[in-house]
Amino acid sequence: MNAKKKPNRRTHVIQKSQTFLDDFRHQLAHLDALPQLTILGLITGLAAAGIIIAFRLLMEFPLIIMLSGDSENFESLPLHWRLSLPIIGAITLIGLSYLFKPEHRQVSVGHVIERINNHQSRLPIQNWCLQFFGGIIALVSGQSMGREGPAVHLGAGAASQLGQWLKLPNNSLRTLVACGVASAIAASFNTPMAGVIFAMEVVLMEYAIIGFVPVMLASVTGAMAAQYVFGSDPVFTISAMKINTLQELPIIIVAGFIVALFAATVIRTQLWFNNKQHWPLPVRFLLAGTTTGVIALFLPQILGLGYDTIESAMLGQIGFSLLLAILFSKILATAISTGLGLPGGIIGPQLFIGALLGGAIGVIAHLFFPENASSPSFYVMLGMAAMMASVINAPLAALITVLELTYNPHIIFPTMLIIVVSVVCTRQLFHCQGIFIAQLEANGFQFSGGPIQQALDRVGVRSVMDISFQRCPTNLPAATLKKSLELHPKWLVIDVNEEKQLLAAADVAAYLSSVSTDENDNISLNEIPGRKWQIKPISQQASLLQAQNMLRKNNAEALYVERQTSHLLSPVLGIITLDQIDNFYST
Repeated sequence: MNAKKKPNRRTHVIQKSQTFLDDFRHQLAHLDALPQLTILGLITGLAAAGIIIAFRLLMEFPLIIMLSGDSENFESLPLHWRLSLPIIGAITLIGLSYLFKPEHRQVSVGHVIERINNHQSRLPIQNWCLQFFGGIIALVSGQSMGREGPAVHLGAGAASQLGQWLKLPNNSLRTLVACGVASAIAASFNTPMAGVIFAMEVVLMEYAIIGFVPVMLASVTGAMAAQYVFGSDPVFTISAMKINTLQELPIIIVAGFIVALFAATVIRTQLWFNNKQHWPLPVRFLLAGTTTGVIALFLPQILGLGYDTIESAMLGQIGFSLLLAILFSKILATAISTGLGLPGGIIGPQLFIGALLGGAIGVIAHLFFPENASSPSFYVMLGMAAMMASVINAPLAALITVLELTYNPHIIFPTMLIIVVSVVCTRQLFHCQGIFIAQLEANGFQFSGGPIQQALDRVGVRSVMDISFQRCPTNLPAATLKKSLELHPKWLVIDVNEEKQLLAAADVAAYLSSVSTDENDNISLNEIPGRKWQIKPISQQASLLQAQNMLRKNNAEALYVERQTSHLLSPVLGIITLDQIDNFYST
């Protein structure tokens, strides 16, 4: 007796848990699934933060050992290591890259944006692994790159893998990926506000109210976890400073134009090297590593993240000629490294470039307008924000990033002004769009856009499918068929071998009322007059945009939503028609 009950009890528990998950997935398919997304945001924030903490520890620990206790002090390296370290890193990255297929070598922020727009936020685990280990190697070897690119990819990839493992609807994966990005940025730089804005403005490229709460919770979770491990001190510790007088505004406007000129130069230089992606991988990586190493012989400040150099510029400890030398060298080294495909980030270098450019502008402004111009350190912060905003086309994310990195609220007004001038000039005067989109388009990636497509992509098929249906075999007794019609379904889903047909229940009811049948008579649904649609399955995880594209591709009017997560529950969840989709975005 007991031996027979155990399997039944176990089956019941499994079926109950599958039903719970199925209900949870159904709720996530709706546009207003805020409680469910908030729970997922917390879980995703913890997962992404844990990965970023591990990434930072694995990156910083070797650097602390190599660089005399300071992970930024590449200047302490002897000459032969300045040259050889980036080259050794490039060779190691070549060997690592050949462990992966070419399609799995796409990494960093651009890869995340492309997968969100064209692949329903599904990020492959292979690219993620390459980014994790490749990012560590690139940063430890002093390549002229930042850690925010790997952080974004690692956070987004962790969130995507979690969503795929739980088989969540694709529309919820977008928000989940944004949660992973926000947590990763917050954990990497201790900037929770910037994490939220960056995820919405740069990665999702939209501001959806439903997404803010879970993304904010994920970002706060990431920042708390990182502060527990690394402390809560800001990245740059400088005294607060503010604009001297409103007569300085024309200087800031001119500075914005200069930043735009350099931002356009950065974008076009990187795109030029990006167009050399057809070169063999060893040639590209060795060229990037060798160029960085040769420049580092004379200017070791270009190696690594360079936050110590930024702080030196803020404190006015770097002379004008050295500022310019490091500035142009950093532009070249970063453009080669990122353009030729090394697995690192571009935003950190833009903060570096903007800081040195701002410092140089500040020196000139103070020289010609000593009474009106603020100190060069003030322009360092303005340059950081304006360069980041112009290169990645993210004005609000840049403003919040610099605000949180420096803890200086007095710079908000002048920073907003210089960002407006630099972004407008970069886009309208120099005709340069954000580097991530420009790079992806140069590589042949296309994006599906438009407000209607975005609206359809935010909703799952389960939220609008018609569940008023009954499944029937092709042949069945009249009594069974009448009993099915007593439930007043709209549709009959007919199982024909491994395929399915759709028949309106009203046509069946009309037929039965027009003929005389006995309870035991066998009815063939194929012989009933009425339109029979051959319907194809669509995954329960699909969005309305995917359903619309599938219907149009097959020149069909209906699909059935298929459950793929359980053998104990019915595989048919509901019916979705083109009219239902059209009615959704027309109301």
